[in-house]
Amino acid sequence: MTTPAKTAASVYQQLRGHLTDLKLADAAEALPAVLDQATAEGWTLTHTLERLLAIEVTATDARRLTGRFRFANLPTGATLDDFDLDSASGIDRSLLTELGTCRYLETATNVLLIGPPGVGKTHIATGLGHAAVTAGYRVYFTSAADLAARCHRAAIEGKWATMMRFFAGPTLLIIDELGYLPLPGEAASALFQVINQRYLKTSIVLTTNRPVGAWGEILGDTTVAAAMLDRLLHRSVVITLDGASYRLCES
Repeated sequence: MTTPAKTAASVYQQLRGHLTDLKLADAAEALPAVLDQATAEGWTLTHTLERLLAIEVTATDARRLTGRFRFANLPTGATLDDFDLDSASGIDRSLLTELGTCRYLETATNVLLIGPPGVGKTHIATGLGHAAVTAGYRVYFTSAADLAARCHRAAIEGKWATMMRFFAGPTLLIIDELGYLPLPGEAASALFQVINQRYLKTSIVLTTNRPVGAWGEILGDTTVAAAMLDRLLHRSVVITLDGASYRLCES
């Protein structure tokens, strides 16, 4: 004859087994502690179940956040809160705060950060990426040169369509350092294709050290430059930063 104690133990093992089978590993691990606390504090079944599932949801959200950060490829852990607005020239505090809400992503608005090296363009772009990842959006960070190189390689290997789908996927694509290195003709074409397929669908944050009037020189094709700017600027926030390089100031 089965004793009540053994029956309780059997039910406990079945419950833990069910949680494990359902891949609720964190809930299964927390089960003993949650049951002990429920008994000690007289929780209802509903309260106990809610607490158990909340532990699993929290752990799942943390794993997803880690995965989004891993995919995002952000170069540093820089955030908007870290940015030294007091030393910056050309950016409004309220505008940066508004961009940090990520509402611009809901309207597929682009953000262009223009200015000389060292004034914080990449920091702001990375901070916007960090905010978007934290808010639950898929983000990908790349330099303009690396984007062009990957597209060129994909074209040679017959994987152009796959690469275009990759760059079309994230809600926010951050393209850093346009203009720092010369781009060959096929690179300008690849960059235009990426921007064109995202047009009015998803957002781009782009940093450049060259004014928009010089993009024809950067890309080696004024027609491509005009078409690219037409799409980027149609729905955009343009921030022009100025001042001395903070890296030079520190050195």
